[in-house]
Amino acid sequence: MKKIYIVITALAVFLSAGCKKYLDVNTDPATPQVPENRTLTPPLFAQMERGIQFDSRYLGGLIQYFGGNVNVGETHGWSPGSDVMGEIWRTNYYGLGANLNLIIEDSQAKQEYNYIGLAQALKAWSWQVTTDYHGEIILKQAYEPNRYIFDYDKQEDVYAEVVRLANESIANFSRTDGTGSVAKMAGADLIYNGDNAKWIKFNYGVLARNANNLINKASYNPTKVIEYVDKALASNADNFLVPNTGATAANGNFFGPLRANLAAYRQTRMIVGLLDGTYFAGTQGAVIDPRITNMITPSADGIYRGTNPGSLDPGTAALRNQIPNPWGVLASANPGPGLGKYLFRDNATFPVMTYAEMQFIKAEAAFRGENPTLAYTAYLNGISASIDFVSGLGTAITTAQKTAYMTSAAVKQSAATLTLRDIMLQKYLALYGYGFVETWCDLRKYNYNAGDVKGNNPYLGVFFFPPSFYPDNGGKPAQRYRPRYNSEYLWNVAALKVIGADLPDYHTYKMWFSQP
Repeated sequence: MKKIYIVITALAVFLSAGCKKYLDVNTDPATPQVPENRTLTPPLFAQMERGIQFDSRYLGGLIQYFGGNVNVGETHGWSPGSDVMGEIWRTNYYGLGANLNLIIEDSQAKQEYNYIGLAQALKAWSWQVTTDYHGEIILKQAYEPNRYIFDYDKQEDVYAEVVRLANESIANFSRTDGTGSVAKMAGADLIYNGDNAKWIKFNYGVLARNANNLINKASYNPTKVIEYVDKALASNADNFLVPNTGATAANGNFFGPLRANLAAYRQTRMIVGLLDGTYFAGTQGAVIDPRITNMITPSADGIYRGTNPGSLDPGTAALRNQIPNPWGVLASANPGPGLGKYLFRDNATFPVMTYAEMQFIKAEAAFRGENPTLAYTAYLNGISASIDFVSGLGTAITTAQKTAYMTSAAVKQSAATLTLRDIMLQKYLALYGYGFVETWCDLRKYNYNAGDVKGNNPYLGVFFFPPSFYPDNGGKPAQRYRPRYNSEYLWNVAALKVIGADLPDYHTYKMWFSQP
């Protein structure tokens, strides 16, 4: 009996001392229980790409980068009771949001200020993209616990938050104290390999976008925009490119054949017209852009064609004039794994920001600031950088081909003849396949083909609306996409009503950034 008592007593002591360690079913020794910045960071870049690419299936039709699918994107419409067009929202609040907060919390404890800077840079980028896409969004109350109704904030407040975050990120990347280092961040940083200087340039690129969207406002300052650009991406070596392995559908580019998302899409009349001389040289075929063979594909008869908004020419019975899809094949065919072209290959990187874009922003700001010489230099830099970038995405463009184009009628040969139309159309072309939200910002701030507050109208005669808008539009073009359905319309309706998002034509309400 005494022995039994001793055994029971020993067992009780053992269990009371060790049950938490040995019997806790809520912990998994094989899985880290406290998330760390280095493990949280790599997946975030895929989230950035995912948000833009998923929503581009509809936005791409609206801005006429993609055509032929005749979905609600091309007709400037929306899909009631559906999460389509809501992936950027999901990325901001779920894919990035809380994870970035965890990185900041973990990095503050470790005094790894470069990780804090990275998280703040991605926050600034995400808030900018999300508000440019949706307009009013949830900012101040976004991550408050135990809250079920979230109020929407004005777009100007989100713009101010972007500026604050980007500047704080720059300050953190500039710090020399703490324990952060290139080595600690390099493995997790799939974009810049821990290079603080490049992250600082990316932040200035976000600031340049933010400031340059305000051309219709009295506060617009082209000198400040130019200052931001001069501190931003300095060459194609600074491009923010999200990598894709492309070996399987799980790690392949969303735009690639393995994922099979673009079969029904077609190249557009607008893209073809910018590449075949129609809109720059004035005559189709007069000056062929050397980027054309890498970016788009001719029909079976050798002629480049593109769809008009809201329609698809199926071609003749022999399919000789059928319009190819972005992979470069006809009849909604899939070329198979590893094929495709341009940014529509399985292993293609996805550009989030490029040097070419920054140069066109600078050209626009300098032109509006009445500095034609500076505008012209930046305009040429943008075209040159785009050609070099596209050259690496297919058949190499030779120096002779590039020179021939740069000295042709498609490119203005003096600052005195340069127009905003030249700048904005070359920017539209350079951002094809990746700059979906930025291109939409440009179209809206110039009121599509109606012009800005000063009468500048770069898209007149080039951008055409579909034969009829979505029935809810009342004859007006789309200006924003609605908040994500499952995130908002199921449980946050009271807040939606305050901003008018319960109304059928909410998506046609003009954005704050595009108004005087």
